[in-house]
Amino acid sequence: MRVRKAVFPVGGLGTRFLPATKALPKEMLPIVDKPLIQYAVEEAHAAGIEEFIFVTGRGKTAIEDHFDYSYELEDLLSSRNKIEALEALRAVVPGAGQVAYTRQQEPLGLGHAVWCARNLVGDEPFAVLLADDLIMSEKPCLQQMVEAAGETGGNMVAVMDVPREHTSRYGILDVGSDDGRLAEVRGLVEKPEPAAAPSTLSVIGRYILTPEVFDHLGKKHLGAGGEIQLTDAMAKMVGSGPFHGLRFEGTRFDCGDKLGFLQATIAFGMARDDLRTGLGDYLSKIVKDL
Repeated sequence: MRVRKAVFPVGGLGTRFLPATKALPKEMLPIVDKPLIQYAVEEAHAAGIEEFIFVTGRGKTAIEDHFDYSYELEDLLSSRNKIEALEALRAVVPGAGQVAYTRQQEPLGLGHAVWCARNLVGDEPFAVLLADDLIMSEKPCLQQMVEAAGETGGNMVAVMDVPREHTSRYGILDVGSDDGRLAEVRGLVEKPEPAAAPSTLSVIGRYILTPEVFDHLGKKHLGAGGEIQLTDAMAKMVGSGPFHGLRFEGTRFDCGDKLGFLQATIAFGMARDDLRTGLGDYLSKIVKDL
């Protein structure tokens, strides 16, 4: 099962980070020195993705500019012999013809955003990555999923256990067989109340889906929050082929949340050789002074 294409839904308004996101797409918020969307694209590239499809909205042109050449800036860096910065800048840009953009004109939910990419995806399996979910791992999360999907075929979602009181924030799996790594998906429920949740195994923002999902999304049924939910469309595919949740190896940070964003900044900063000592000393001082 080869996965060549990835969809990045980036049309959201990012209201939880206002006023910072008034003029800046939330996906361009930086963790240390790279925007969230770049982490997602690099993860996809490491998993063998060849075509990158962005579902954008109004005010998202900064994302397009980020994944393009900036000749003036490159010329300036070159003239000042800042070779390392120049190479880092050029490494961001995918090859010619590997990037495509389409618009989601109305904010009708994640499912609708994915449906907007249907003509660019075509009739083949594809990945979906949500930049808000930043995952620190030795082997990139999507690469783990691609390898696992090579074993199972069919649809796959990245999953993690959450506290039962948080099930109303996530899509939750109804689990069949479970070997501790791969859980068979017997059903999916979008944001159930804790008492009604079939498990505490939640879907996070990484998916490998078969094109059948577009048939269900195209019916435009409204789900939780009055939006077209991807979880609802995936639930309709249960039973039509293999469907599994993968407990990935790594740590997930919810960067759509202010606390999660700060935690990710600290974690990725501490992972950097050039920042670890200074940041660690500062954090120790803060803890000591509490």
